[in-house]
Amino acid sequence: MRMRTSTALLCLVVALVATACNGGGDNTANGGTQSGGSGAAKKYTIAVIPKGQTHEYWKSVHEGANKAAAELGDVDLDWKGPEKENDRDEQIKIVEDFTTQGVSGIVLAPLDNKALGSPIQDAIHNNIPVVVIDSGVDTSGYLSYVATDNEKGGEQAGDYLAKLLGGKGRVMMMRYEEGSASTDDRERGFMESMKKNPGIVVVSSDQYGGATVDSAMKTAENLIGAHKKGDGLDVDGIYTPNESTTMGMLETLRGERVAGKVKFVGFDASEKLIDGLNKGEINGLIIQNPREMGYDGVKFIEQYLKNHTSPPAKVDTGATLLTKDNEAQPEVAALIAPPKD
Repeated sequence: MRMRTSTALLCLVVALVATACNGGGDNTANGGTQSGGSGAAKKYTIAVIPKGQTHEYWKSVHEGANKAAAELGDVDLDWKGPEKENDRDEQIKIVEDFTTQGVSGIVLAPLDNKALGSPIQDAIHNNIPVVVIDSGVDTSGYLSYVATDNEKGGEQAGDYLAKLLGGKGRVMMMRYEEGSASTDDRERGFMESMKKNPGIVVVSSDQYGGATVDSAMKTAENLIGAHKKGDGLDVDGIYTPNESTTMGMLETLRGERVAGKVKFVGFDASEKLIDGLNKGEINGLIIQNPREMGYDGVKFIEQYLKNHTSPPAKVDTGATLLTKDNEAQPEVAALIAPPKD
């Protein structure tokens, strides 16, 4: 009888020790992982998926996301996007892969307002919350939309160009890429501004520059070539709706030796574009706050997972007209500071 009792007690002690060593179980719902033993803080894996990787704009989004992760302390950031901004299939695959991995949440800048709807829904159905940044998408159920009021930004650009021209003249707009909701809105806003100025004639508004500076230069070369007149152009103003189209147009104007001879307003900022602004080759740039988009996207998902706090359904991160006259102002300078390596 004593041997049986001793054996039972020994088994009980072993079981209790094993339970203690295992930390009492695992609580890793919604993609969180335990760091250390019982009571350790949960870590959330948040995937941030930009439209591309090459433009300085996306590097600023990454910087903002990293800042949020560092401040929160319980986030592991997974940054991955297609190399080029026109690779919809690759971005869809990235979203699908993160969904299969079961990440805690996804921050996504959709390349296409229709094609990315289904992958977003798949993530949501797998209990992965999604925050959409930068560009809209034709679906529902995501936590929040954090972006520039792009139509308003395009209208700002148009109003400033009209002011530079005194409300009259001939202008052209080189578009970006079909299916991109953010630039569609910027182009729409610009055209709405032109309607307010009956003295302005839009001579071209249906050509697309595409996702790279090289493709934008090819389109710009055709546009500028069609409007060459002596040593100048037969157009008075030009508008481009994103970083690649603005850079492509600037390089083309330089190559044709007409940079600075036409009023030019673009969208987004990079060191090269600001150089063009300072040289008088660009008259104005509508700049956004991509750091805020990355920061809010990560923060909103962490707060939702940790505290079940629902973020605002829509956040306007603002658009600012950058000119040579205001670039030294502290609030403007902070927006155009180059991304940290």
